[in-house]
Amino acid sequence: MSANGSPAGQQPTATYDSAFLKACRREPVPHTPVWFMRQAGRSLPEYRKVREGIGMLDSCMRPDLVTEITLQPVRRHGVDAAIYFSDIVVPLKAIGIDLDIKPGVGPVVERPIRTRADLAQLRDLTPEDVSYVTEAIGMLTRELGATPLIGFAGAPFTLASYLVEGGPSRTYENAKAMMFGDPELWADLLDRLADITAGFLKVQIEAGASAVQLFDSWAGALAPADYRRSVLPASAKVFRAVESYGVPRIHFGVGTGELLGLMGEAGADVVGVDWRVRLDEAARRVGPGKALQGNLDPTVLFATREAVETKAQEVLDSAASLEGHVFNLGHGVMPSTDPDALTRLVDYVHTRTAR
Repeated sequence: MSANGSPAGQQPTATYDSAFLKACRREPVPHTPVWFMRQAGRSLPEYRKVREGIGMLDSCMRPDLVTEITLQPVRRHGVDAAIYFSDIVVPLKAIGIDLDIKPGVGPVVERPIRTRADLAQLRDLTPEDVSYVTEAIGMLTRELGATPLIGFAGAPFTLASYLVEGGPSRTYENAKAMMFGDPELWADLLDRLADITAGFLKVQIEAGASAVQLFDSWAGALAPADYRRSVLPASAKVFRAVESYGVPRIHFGVGTGELLGLMGEAGADVVGVDWRVRLDEAARRVGPGKALQGNLDPTVLFATREAVETKAQEVLDSAASLEGHVFNLGHGVMPSTDPDALTRLVDYVHTRTAR
C-alpha cells in the first residue's frame, strides 16, 4: 500500500476521497465526517430483530449477518463510515481460548491466564482462523462502494485485562498484580497479544478495510508512567505492524485524558477522545501531526433535540482549529438511545459544517 491509503502503483480506491479518510489524513473536507462507536447494535430495532436467538459470538462468525448488521446504521443514519461488526474477543476465540460473551456480563474466560504456563493458550492467529472475516469484508466493501469500512481490534492491554481477570473488572487487581509483580510475564503476555491483534487487523485490511481502530477500552485505569512502561510498547508494535498498508490508524480509550499524548506516541494517525476533555485541549496534549476523533457525551442523546444540537455545536467549536476532525461520541452508543436522535445528529453536523 502507498502512504495515501491506495494500493501501491494503482489508482486510489473508491473510498479515497471520502470525507472520513480525508479528515483522517488531515486534508480539507466537504463536511465534518460522522460515525458512531457501537452504531451497529442494540439501539436499532432492526439489529435486535436479526440477532434474535443468535449468540453474540455466533453472530460475529456469520458473514451474511455481519454484513447486514454493519450496513444497518449506514442505511438509517447516513454516517460517513461503517465499522465492521464484531467483538474484541473474536481473535481470542478464533485461536482456541475458551470464552463466551454472557448477556449482561460480557466476555468470560474459562481458564484465566495467571502463570507463564498459561501463555501456551496463546498461539499465532492465521487468516484461516478468521476466514469468515475475509468473506464478510468482501461482501461489505461491494455493498458500501465509496463509503469506507473501519476494521478494529482490542488493544493488548484491554485483551490482557479480560484474560487475566477472567472477565470484566472494575479494579483490574489481577492484571495489575501481574504487571507490577511479574513484569517479564506481563511483557511476554502483551507481546503475544500484540502479534495476535496485528494479525487480526492485517486480515481486515487485506480484505478491504479502509481504516482500523485499536480499542484500548480500559487503559484509563492506568497512571501515565505505568502506561508508558508496561503498555505503550505493545500498542506501538501493533501500529508498526500495519503501518506499511497506508490506511489510517485510530487509537481510542475511555478515561484516557491523562494518556492522550502517550496514545498518540504509540503510532496512531487519529487519536480518539472521550467526552471528559475538550478537543482543543486534547489537541494540545496530543501534539501536532494527528487528527482527533470525538467527542460528544453519549448521554446527551437522551436530552431534547435543542440540547443535543447545543452540545454538538460545542464539540464542533472546540474542533475548529484542529488539523483534522472526525465527529463521534466520546464512547459507544448506549442501548436505549433513540435511533432518530442519531440520524438527526448526523444531519446537524453535516449541515453545520458544509464547506
